[in-house]
Amino acid sequence: MADKGGHAGGPGRAPEAGRPDKVRNVALVGHSGAGKTTLVEALLAATGTIQRRGRVEDGTTVSDFDDVEMRQQRSVNLALAPLVHAGIKVNLIDTPGYADFVGDLRAGLRAADAALFVISAVDGIDGLTRQLWEECAAVGMPRAVVITKVDQQRGDFDDVVMTCQDVFGEGVAPVYFPIGSKDGLRGLIGLLTRRCFDYSTGERVECEPDPEFLDQIAEQRAALIEGIIQESEDETLMDRYLAGEEIDVKALTQDLETAVARGSFYPVLATAVPHGADAGPAVGMLELLEVITQAFPSPPEHGIPAVTAVGGGSPEQVRCDPDGPLVAEIVKTVSDPYVGRISLVRVFSGTLRPDTVVHLSGHGLEDRGHEDHDVDERVGALSSPLGKHQRPISACVAGDICAVAKLGRAETGDTLSDPAHPVVMAPWTMPDPLLPVAIQARSKADEDKLSQSLGRLVAEDPTLRLENNSETRQLVLWCMGEAHADVLIDRLSSRYGVEVERIDLRIPLRETFGAPAKGLGRHVKQSGGHGQYGICHIEVEPLPSGAGFEFVDKIVGGVIPRQFIPSVEKGLRQQMARGVSAGYPVVDIRVTLYDGKAHSVDSSDMAFQAAGALALKDAAAKVPILLLEPVDEVGVLVADEYVGAVMSDLTARRGRVLGSESVPGGRTMIRAEVPQLEIVRYAVDLRSLSQGTGTFSRTFLRYEPLPSHLADKVAAASG
Repeated sequence: MADKGGHAGGPGRAPEAGRPDKVRNVALVGHSGAGKTTLVEALLAATGTIQRRGRVEDGTTVSDFDDVEMRQQRSVNLALAPLVHAGIKVNLIDTPGYADFVGDLRAGLRAADAALFVISAVDGIDGLTRQLWEECAAVGMPRAVVITKVDQQRGDFDDVVMTCQDVFGEGVAPVYFPIGSKDGLRGLIGLLTRRCFDYSTGERVECEPDPEFLDQIAEQRAALIEGIIQESEDETLMDRYLAGEEIDVKALTQDLETAVARGSFYPVLATAVPHGADAGPAVGMLELLEVITQAFPSPPEHGIPAVTAVGGGSPEQVRCDPDGPLVAEIVKTVSDPYVGRISLVRVFSGTLRPDTVVHLSGHGLEDRGHEDHDVDERVGALSSPLGKHQRPISACVAGDICAVAKLGRAETGDTLSDPAHPVVMAPWTMPDPLLPVAIQARSKADEDKLSQSLGRLVAEDPTLRLENNSETRQLVLWCMGEAHADVLIDRLSSRYGVEVERIDLRIPLRETFGAPAKGLGRHVKQSGGHGQYGICHIEVEPLPSGAGFEFVDKIVGGVIPRQFIPSVEKGLRQQMARGVSAGYPVVDIRVTLYDGKAHSVDSSDMAFQAAGALALKDAAAKVPILLLEPVDEVGVLVADEYVGAVMSDLTARRGRVLGSESVPGGRTMIRAEVPQLEIVRYAVDLRSLSQGTGTFSRTFLRYEPLPSHLADKVAAASG
């Protein structure tokens, strides 16, 4: 039975891997629009996993099944699509290509043992793809490059290959030669075997290549063989090749596969997935599947992230063994209002079975709203996701990926392990969310449901940080960018029925005295019975930035009884918290209490609290009150070609550039001090300035006086 996209429906039997060496976990990465989701569809169709290819434009693909994805026609979630080829179970992990959803992308890389870089022959390589290549290189992730859209008019396979070699460095080489790419990709020629795979008849037909291509094949084949030989462990191979000996194709293929699995050689393949009513066959799928199943490493070959006991200690030795202790990690969590929480789990060691008790260990990212849990939970049903379909499975062995139901407290990044020996895996790196978005519920009914709904979103998205700012009384979502914020607000509405609206973000300012002043606080009331009597005289002096608050007691002669002096200080602190001009807290002052009066009957703690507050307000009315704005220390990492534009932009934001230093990889780190008022949207603006390649960090530094023209606007707004 098929759904409206023509896909095999839920009743289909899910593939199960009996052994770790029969699994390949492959993350598809690349910029948005490169064709990752379309490529997944073509691979699923080529292996008979689905009946026919869906289209992103029609909202009928396996990977993009979320309502937001179908509306926006782009991936915003990590999605799993398993298939079987040549007896190997391949878990295709389709990751988002837009920078705002880098959290899911890095989760996909964590679950994978190899990365397939998807590059459009039309659009080439963007900044995010370059950064991802560097990240994979840093951890030794095996990679291959697949160039899509080779059949389109503006597609240029040779040009993109040269760009890949320039950007990605040595070891990048095509293993197939495309035929007729610009007038419709007719087929591929294997450079090692010199065999042609012709798709022009609608079927894959193996034949001899046309003579017109022989010179090009010879040239590219020689370059490929030299690249393979350089990576070969057979040191005699190069001498034999240079001497003119014909190297055995089988030996070259084995060396190629070994180098790819080792992460030192990166084959390039060409593909085309025609669309339309008369769409022909997808070209290059079987060739790509051969590389994935034969050259990419199996889980036992790739290794496991560091594992330590929950209580700490030295890293433990863990092997990818189905009979070993259970060690698994939650790479993605989805909270469904009807089904409950579903966790996508990569099993690194042991075998995960339904209805068993596991230990759940978290990393305690309290600053982002994640609890540091350390509990036992019972696993529910196991399933193998194919897009939105959950197909039951009996177990998940080491190296495989599955979905787990009913882990009520599970969050993305948590570790599952044996309750008798609980462990935790080292977390993967997640970028800090740096775009603050203030929201409020539209109605009282929405407000009642908002907290629980946001808690679920935080649990599934480690790149989201929730802040309930006590100073500004605003609920702030710290997001990766505008697209991330839009998706979160959309999910609140469509998934949980909570309507919210954006409001202007308030930056927490401060007030301070611009000059010394004296103040009188007189709180005298008589209304029958005990009255209220408290009088105090104070002197206020401004202090240097960051000095805080000092209270000096210079009362002599007992004019204010000793028990009421703390009351005066308490009243001062309360008034400082409320502000004396625009309603912002007062900071960096010294207050000296030097005189006052008390009444033997009517004086009280409350009376002198009120007197202290009145004295501060009286002093404030006599001198200028300065508004202070928070200033952050900002570090901007950007490609060298954008340094000038970024520095000019920081200066335009009233920033002070402190200096810069070169960073390996053609990048520069710029240090600057910038007011928080000027960098509310810097996460978005920097991406635009640097073509998506720039990143930044920010740390609160100090408060500084707000320029008078801006202070007047704030004062007018607060008044």
